[in-house]
Amino acid sequence: MSYPVGRSRYAERLLLALWALGVCAVTLACVQSARIDWRDGVLLLCAVVASVAAWTGVLRASGPANLVFDGQYWSMSGGVSLRTAQAAVMLDLQWLLLVRIKAPFGAARWIWVDRTAVPHRWGDLRRALYSRATPTEAAVRSPESGSANVHHSSP
Repeated sequence: MSYPVGRSRYAERLLLALWALGVCAVTLACVQSARIDWRDGVLLLCAVVASVAAWTGVLRASGPANLVFDGQYWSMSGGVSLRTAQAAVMLDLQWLLLVRIKAPFGAARWIWVDRTAVPHRWGDLRRALYSRATPTEAAVRSPESGSANVHHSSP
């Protein structure tokens, strides 16, 4: 299963709306403050730092890539190649997913996956992301005996 990922206009709009709500909340809190003191300054500084971080993230968004699932592991082509990674859905809006891709000995990478990229494969992607990946029968088959090395434990 392969699905294209990259910049998502829906994700950018969602982040812009959240940023605007945050700025409005900070502004309202400062306006309603009886007197301006150091706490208002810290609140404004946090809003500025969050704004710079958000816009830097939007501008540095990764280019097009493919998210690939082989039945056991995820991999990603494009700017940064990940192999033998695990994927987990962190936010599911039905038409937009925030997915964390974690390689065994590497940092996690967060990507937005948009339904509009390939609408007819969206269901396949969602099933793959929510499936519990298990080794295939070929992976557990013993090369010597040709039989599966599956141990059943009694309850």
